Amino acid sequence: MKITGQTLIDLGYKPGRWFGDALHHANRHQLQGDDLKAYLDSVAQWTIDPREAPLAYHKNIEAETEDEISNVEAVFRSMDELMKTPTVVAGAVMPDACPTGGKGRIPVGGVAVTENAIHPAMHSADICCSVMMTSFGHIDPKKVLDTAHSITHFGGGGRTSGGFELPSELTDQMQGNFFLRDDKSQMVTQSHLGTQGDGNHFLFVGQSEQTGETIMVTHHGSRGLGAHLYKKGMALAESYRRELSPKTLPGNAWIPYEEEHGKHYWEALQLVRQWTKLNHEVLHETTCRRLKVDHTLRFWNEHNFVFKEGSRFYHAKGATPLTDAFVPDSHEGLRLIPLNMSEPVLIVKGEATAGNLGFAPHGAGRNVSRSQHIRNQGGRSMEAIFAEETAGLDVRFFSGNIDISELPSAYKNADAVQRQMKQFGLGEVVDRVIPYGCIMAGDWQKDAPWRKKRRKKK
Repeated sequence: MKITGQTLIDLGYKPGRWFGDALHHANRHQLQGDDLKAYLDSVAQWTIDPREAPLAYHKNIEAETEDEISNVEAVFRSMDELMKTPTVVAGAVMPDACPTGGKGRIPVGGVAVTENAIHPAMHSADICCSVMMTSFGHIDPKKVLDTAHSITHFGGGGRTSGGFELPSELTDQMQGNFFLRDDKSQMVTQSHLGTQGDGNHFLFVGQSEQTGETIMVTHHGSRGLGAHLYKKGMALAESYRRELSPKTLPGNAWIPYEEEHGKHYWEALQLVRQWTKLNHEVLHETTCRRLKVDHTLRFWNEHNFVFKEGSRFYHAKGATPLTDAFVPDSHEGLRLIPLNMSEPVLIVKGEATAGNLGFAPHGAGRNVSRSQHIRNQGGRSMEAIFAEETAGLDVRFFSGNIDISELPSAYKNADAVQRQMKQFGLGEVVDRVIPYGCIMAGDWQKDAPWRKKRRKKK
């Protein structure tokens, strides 16, 4: 008698991807009775329930003011739920942590270590959000900022014309990847090259406290390419969640690394990392050429990514990797940690410890949401707030429209973050880039075509 899927269901097994191979084997070898049951038990994929209680995790953060108490409590509530996820084996929270997303989602400033599992939501849509610095030597910082301003592009979408050349080797690699070979991925890899997006992404110019050299720092992620991969990854992870662990929160779904999909997804992440690094480099190299100078130092590091060590995956959502094993293409262990536009960019070095899991903060973080910060400003004009908070700095919004949710007061106290870095052993500051000025997107949607059209009708 032929064994069917219904036969397995009647024996108490839950349908899954493994049914196909199991049925083929059982029918080929004509298994019956105890032999059939023994074989099915050896290959069956049983569902995995979340833990009833969360695993302990490292809390490298303290609330120093009344404003921070609710923020830190929300971070801990979210981490408590996340640490019930069955694949998670360790976790940590950085001093710049703030909650984001729904119940149990990894907070900004969170680290989650998993066994043989990649969780797309734990690296977020802004895959490989990262920072790169170039030192131009002793040159006028205004000259660097003006030149970079003529090259960069902030706001939604890609460039309207021109752009930069994508290496054919990288294009070929992406076309050979299961997740990146579709038309949309191929389109955004070219159209978004040399663009920086919106939100908290920036181009910062300042001077080294140690050498006086002028330094440019860019901050952005993988743009539309990463967002498109994230969407695919979340859909695939959800299909595995329904099969493997239906009681796990949807936001903490994962792709098993042992599966072919897992290998392809990991490869796609590495290609997105290559593209993002290139996206920084074209801006830095073009600025050098326009200024007719050679850079004296350049390095970079990501802070929204997944790092692999053996069978374990370190998911960093807004956390800077300290160990060279995670950033093999950096420079002498140096890492960048930006705070806000009026504070220095920190250059740090550090080592992995039991408490930091190999990570440091990625910046200053927020205590309240963007919208809440705007509401907290009362009836003050944007111009007055901007003038007060950027006094002495050359701060520009690419769109021409002020975004007060990106001004210094929107972020946590930078001194507190640095104190807690020292307190919890999260890297040593070896230099600081003292701010001259920066460029951000600003409120680019204010003059979006659809809004212009609406205003014209009114």
